[in-house]
Amino acid sequence: MRPGEYLTVVLHQTRSPENMGAVARVMANFGFSRLILSDPVITSFRGAERLAVKSEHLLEAMTVVRDLPEALTDCVYAVGTTSRTQLEGRSALTPEEAVRRLAEESRRGRVALVFGGEQRGMSDEELARCEDVLAIPTCDVQPSMNLAQSAAVLMYLCHRQGLELPAEPAPEPGARLGTLNALGQRMREVLLQADFLNPEAPHHVLNELNLSLMRAKLTQREAELWLNAFKHLGRAVARDAAR
Repeated sequence: MRPGEYLTVVLHQTRSPENMGAVARVMANFGFSRLILSDPVITSFRGAERLAVKSEHLLEAMTVVRDLPEALTDCVYAVGTTSRTQLEGRSALTPEEAVRRLAEESRRGRVALVFGGEQRGMSDEELARCEDVLAIPTCDVQPSMNLAQSAAVLMYLCHRQGLELPAEPAPEPGARLGTLNALGQRMREVLLQADFLNPEAPHHVLNELNLSLMRAKLTQREAELWLNAFKHLGRAVARDAAR
């Protein structure tokens, strides 16, 4: 099984229409079709068509969203890309490991491969939106790769991924990242009210909690139960504070 049918390619804060067009061409080369631009820096996409040879249909069908959480709303799993070797509290997967996980997780629903912007890549906070992180091994003389080149390497690996899964019933649909993001927002509100989080720097602990929820591989129903539970807990905390 390949992750292709369920794979979403997300370009976050892209600056170059030429790179965008080149990525679209690589996607068409290897049979992928779902492209999302997240918070693009560019305001005009003119020039993308010049490099999107025989893949203009991908540009016509692509979605533009305001931020990374919105781009990942209907996905159950996401891998973020980075060229950094030092990551706070995380270890980067190899491209082969990441592609295998994309294929495995695609049994639960849509999966995403996220590329950062050309200038700075993805921040720790942005990578925290992804369950896993991958890095393409490169030489020290030039550790960073062009966006389109990175996409070509990973699209090729996804294309050739032939994962034979055991014959067993398909699992329940996985929790969409949009639901987990809503749960994270609700947790933030409630845990701040309960004085569990440091109001000056809540993200450190909250990112750990969010990553643990993603790694738990909740079903959509379980995530909705957690969200409903925190809604009720928030009301109870607010009532106590008002007394």
